[in-house]
Amino acid sequence: MAPYIRRARVFCALLLAALLVNAARVQVVRAGAYDDNPANRRAVIARYAVPRGNILVGGRPVTGSVDTGEQLRYERTYRDGPLYAPVTGFASQLYGTTLLEHTHDGVLSGTDPLISGFALWHDVRRDGGPGGDVVTTLDPAAQRAAFQGLGGRRGAVAAVEPATGRVLALVSTPSYDPAELSGNSEAVSSAWARLNHDPEQPMLNRAVRQTYPPGSTFKVVTAAAALDAGVVTNLDARTRSPDPYRLPGTTTRLTNEGDGCRDASVRDAFEWSCNTVFAKLGVDVGVPQMTATAEAFGFNDPGVRMPFPVAKSTFDTSVDRAQLALSSIGQYNTRATPLQMAMVAAAVANGGRLRTPYLVERTTRPDGQALNGTSVRPDRQVMRAATAARLKELMAGVVQEGTGTNAAIPGALVGGKTGTAQHGVGNSGVPYAWFVSWAQAAGAEVPAVAVAVVVEDASADRGEISGGGDAAPIAREVMRAVLAR
Repeated sequence: MAPYIRRARVFCALLLAALLVNAARVQVVRAGAYDDNPANRRAVIARYAVPRGNILVGGRPVTGSVDTGEQLRYERTYRDGPLYAPVTGFASQLYGTTLLEHTHDGVLSGTDPLISGFALWHDVRRDGGPGGDVVTTLDPAAQRAAFQGLGGRRGAVAAVEPATGRVLALVSTPSYDPAELSGNSEAVSSAWARLNHDPEQPMLNRAVRQTYPPGSTFKVVTAAAALDAGVVTNLDARTRSPDPYRLPGTTTRLTNEGDGCRDASVRDAFEWSCNTVFAKLGVDVGVPQMTATAEAFGFNDPGVRMPFPVAKSTFDTSVDRAQLALSSIGQYNTRATPLQMAMVAAAVANGGRLRTPYLVERTTRPDGQALNGTSVRPDRQVMRAATAARLKELMAGVVQEGTGTNAAIPGALVGGKTGTAQHGVGNSGVPYAWFVSWAQAAGAEVPAVAVAVVVEDASADRGEISGGGDAAPIAREVMRAVLAR
């Protein structure tokens, strides 16, 4: 009998080995195919089996999770959802994730191998534990001031700290509540359809995904190019600028909204936003230098991320002299996101150096231990330090006695530039109102904040009043909130 027992034992050992090999094949070699099979709901169930980590603003979570008791157990919740939607995005059981919920999904869902600290163990488990947190750079007071200032009008605000690149506010209105999209019920489907068909486009992040003609706020860039190129050496010298100005090679005459622009000095032309002076300046500077300066500020760069992608701001490099004149006053094909124009103001405020903007300070494990943080962001010299100093003079003059007096803050040094951007067929659309600015507290060595505001449905009787009247007060309250810290 012994030979038969030995054979049976060997056969059983072979069966056991085959079983182990097949189990390894299924769990390791074929795991990807099974995971990707639409019929396999294990991964989806595991994803929502634990609470999601949180996104923090000012040290407090603006997100949460609620136990529904359903198969997909935890749904996302949001505190002040419409206020922070342009930052958090949504995490939906039906429609996936967007913005920070998307870019940091691994940390928030607990599936990032760094969460456990043991990558091999994470790969063996193949599911997530408790999620980690994402700590943002936002200033809650500045965020709320921007949101309340816009008051539901179509528009956006971006604010950054010039010395570091930290994003202090990022608001887009009208907004929406991401909690409406969290679950998987019929109500979520209805909310999705309603939001996507809303003509006001509440899910469009106008601060980073929408570009606008920047209008006269682009004159900051044109002035920087003219100063760096030596086309302008004296801010107070009268310029040879006719009013109206005939665009080169055409019969089209460019005019101004107000009087006193003929041969105006750069200082006066900047304070009162004379189109004729800056259109001619752009032509005098030329396409190569205007392009180089615009691109140094960030125009034509498709790779801006914070960490989610930012729409490319554009300055047309294939223009004739007439088109260059219009481009130099923020019209023709010149387009910018509010974040890009906040970067322009920040570069001026920071002595000509531009820090890359960022929104996430650090990520942490569930126990609060830091996973990674943000080191000093790379920067680049956009213009000469002397040019930035003179631009600070010009922008301060706009607020002290020009078109931007509505942005003044008692006890602080504020610089700004108003803008009204024409658009539509034959410029028939209601102008976009712009204001870009920076603010420096009394006694401080450097400005604490740079802001860009755009209001789409602003109304005004004449050009620059729109930017000064509609957008400047919003910027003032955002700057005041930051300075109050």
